[in-house]
Amino acid sequence: MGGADSRPARELVLAQGSAACRVTPSVGAFPSMSLDPVLKGFLDQLYAQPGPKMWEFTPPEARQAFALMMQFVAPQNVAIGKVENLRAPGPNGDIPLRSYAPAGAGEGPLPTLVFCHGGGFVIGDLDTHDGLCRTLCKESGARVIAVDYRLAPENKFPAAVDDAWAALSWIAANGDSLGVDGRRIAVGGDSAGAALATVSARIARDNGGPDLALQLLMFPPTDLATNTPSRRKWTDGYFLDKLTIDWFFDNYLPEGADLRDPRLSPLYAPDLRGVAPAYLMTAECDPLHDEGLNYAARLRDSGVPVMVMDYPDLVHDFIYLDAVLPQARQAVCAAARAVRDALYNR
Repeated sequence: MGGADSRPARELVLAQGSAACRVTPSVGAFPSMSLDPVLKGFLDQLYAQPGPKMWEFTPPEARQAFALMMQFVAPQNVAIGKVENLRAPGPNGDIPLRSYAPAGAGEGPLPTLVFCHGGGFVIGDLDTHDGLCRTLCKESGARVIAVDYRLAPENKFPAAVDDAWAALSWIAANGDSLGVDGRRIAVGGDSAGAALATVSARIARDNGGPDLALQLLMFPPTDLATNTPSRRKWTDGYFLDKLTIDWFFDNYLPEGADLRDPRLSPLYAPDLRGVAPAYLMTAECDPLHDEGLNYAARLRDSGVPVMVMDYPDLVHDFIYLDAVLPQARQAVCAAARAVRDALYNR
């Protein structure tokens, strides 16, 4: 069970001109407290393990280590209806996809969440996030289609962005054969995948569709150019370390990349008006905490409805830790309910 001192998330519904819901991004958004005690115990054990840390691995080694960890902590054996592996044409070959249908869904078209996994654009795949996608499918009652975009350093920016958009547009265009209701599509992801989701949502707006019902943005990196207070505070020992962040982007970015390119740093998009509503998840002890709230504020100021779930005492992508923290499953289920509400109430 979670620690006795665990506090519930702040739920913030942001809308243009809503002073009561105004967010001031800072590491002082919650009173200073220690990590959830159960989470702290897990992290103490994790960091005590001998051997290289993430930033000391080669990318193939890091992928293997991440996959092994996820086998122990991520959701397992989540029963749903049907799982099918697919392939979408991409800009540099086919993009692997995995489609999840809820139990009892039948053969008709379903509201659908197109999901991009996290992993710093370097690690993660369909298998590492299988349990998370199954949970989102089961709890939302929607189809989930996971996207296995190309990874760095073999494929540097903008390969992942190009694949995410190619997959979303292909799914929307082929809804009839895929069992997808083209009028009810959401896009989402965690961490790096959340950045890809929000960039895809902006491209969808600029291209006249698909008309998305929601952006599900869990711990999104939105600002590579700014050393925010949360990036300075939560540098080491909080699941996502500064050296790991640096290692991810050293692998992902080509030489001379503009860190304010909106495809890398969505916060610098010149215009966010008209993009899909957002459900945005942040965690207090996450280096990306502040830029997540900053992006929510940009959306709000652009007239885009935003709901922010800001979790105290927890770390980046704590939703992975299903076997450790009850808050992980609770947060994923809350996100799935938001997906369900957005898709089924459209």
